[in-house]
Amino acid sequence: MPSYSTLSHLDCSRDGSRHDADAVQGTSPLGAPLLARYDLDRAARLVGPAQIATRAPDLWRYHELLPVRDERHVVTLGEGMTPLLDLPRHGARLGVPRLRMKDEGLVPTGAFKARGAAVGVSRAAELGVTGIAMPTNGNAGAAWACYAARAGMSALIAMPVDAPVITRRECVVAGAELYLVDGLIGDAGAIVADAVTRRPGVQDTSTLREPYRLEGKKTMGYEIVEQLGWRAPDVILYPTGGGVGIIAIHKALQEMAELGWMRGPLPRLVAVQAAGCAPIVDAFDAGLDAGVTPADPRTVAFGITVPKALGDFLVLDAVRATGGTALAVTDDELLAAQGALARDEGTWICPEGAACMAAVGRLRESGWLDGTEDVVVLNTGSGLIYPDTVPVDVPTLPRGARL
Repeated sequence: MPSYSTLSHLDCSRDGSRHDADAVQGTSPLGAPLLARYDLDRAARLVGPAQIATRAPDLWRYHELLPVRDERHVVTLGEGMTPLLDLPRHGARLGVPRLRMKDEGLVPTGAFKARGAAVGVSRAAELGVTGIAMPTNGNAGAAWACYAARAGMSALIAMPVDAPVITRRECVVAGAELYLVDGLIGDAGAIVADAVTRRPGVQDTSTLREPYRLEGKKTMGYEIVEQLGWRAPDVILYPTGGGVGIIAIHKALQEMAELGWMRGPLPRLVAVQAAGCAPIVDAFDAGLDAGVTPADPRTVAFGITVPKALGDFLVLDAVRATGGTALAVTDDELLAAQGALARDEGTWICPEGAACMAAVGRLRESGWLDGTEDVVVLNTGSGLIYPDTVPVDVPTLPRGARL
């Protein structure tokens, strides 16, 4: 039996029904996300932490727990194994001295979306898909366009007209068929879903409407635990829009616990949103099992402007099952946090990651964090993608001036 992957089948996230992993799949008949399942007993026999440590420093080091069955179908640009940075000065400022940041701004295409694109495109190509199509708030579309080009596949991308300009350029330079939509990501999604019905061989790879984007993103969880010596931190904060990242990390933690690779309990997971678009936070506070769609969603953290996430119930389950929480920060708070971190540590992070930094301060002030915890913040992209978040108003000197 091939040993590159131990992929077994797909489960419906609503009713647990089993589905074929070797056919092109979207959502389950209930319209719910499908989750990849593995033969974990077999995986544990095939590989362990000591062997993984000898492999190349990319996300494919965990290939037994990824869905690509044949290594020849792997589509890669070198993604994964991003640094887990200590933040001593910023942690001291916030009263959380054991603060670290997983910096996803250093992956190809400049954002964590490259992980999902690498695995999603690889598996799609392995199953015979010839093109991908998706709505996006920017970063995901840029990543999938680049990986589709790497795989020799076509890419149809639709994004709101307010999406970051740089992500548009990434799509165009990779040869994607790009459209701007006068609306939100849901409006772009409706256009893509309709287009796919008339394009044979093209798969709708919208958030959680195919099973394998999540598998690429779960490697963030594997890496954090490996980088900490195969133990979990106490708390992980994640900026939450569509929610794939936090769902994926929760899945990774559960898999590692079952494999026996991780010491200690699961970390408390914190879903962070912007006050201008906080459906998950509102649902968490109200004790609901699904997001509450805001009337006028808007925030400078454009990547988390998702009024209604398909997997909102999975996000809420991950937060509640780990004893975590959900909270929203204002645009003023996250922009201030972005600047403070850059001045303290020299790293310019995206506004979504900055929302998590602002949330750390809020949680410490409230006492939810007592300052003794190992805390990991996910920065999901480079601040270079969002240049307009930092106004530059400085004097221009005449030639020959002295200071």
